[in-house]
Amino acid sequence: MFIRLTKEQQETIIADIQRFFYNNRDEDITEFEAERILDFIKENIAPHIYNAAISDAKYVIERQYASIEDELAALEALERPIKIK
Repeated sequence: MFIRLTKEQQETIIADIQRFFYNNRDEDITEFEAERILDFIKENIAPHIYNAAISDAKYVIERQYASIEDELAALEALERPIKIK
């Protein structure tokens, strides 16, 4: 999966990774090392998160569609019969 990030987004994420390693592991990692970690995440973890987000969006849309179908059924129940003379 190819994920496009702006230069600014990539720089922010790399800095976040470096900060995480420093704050949680007492390790100073280089920008290059952080970039390799980001590449790993993009290739191996991001597709799972992306698919979960798509699944969540599909669920919301299906619920909205069901609600619309319910509303249409309610409107149909309000229709009056037409008598043909």
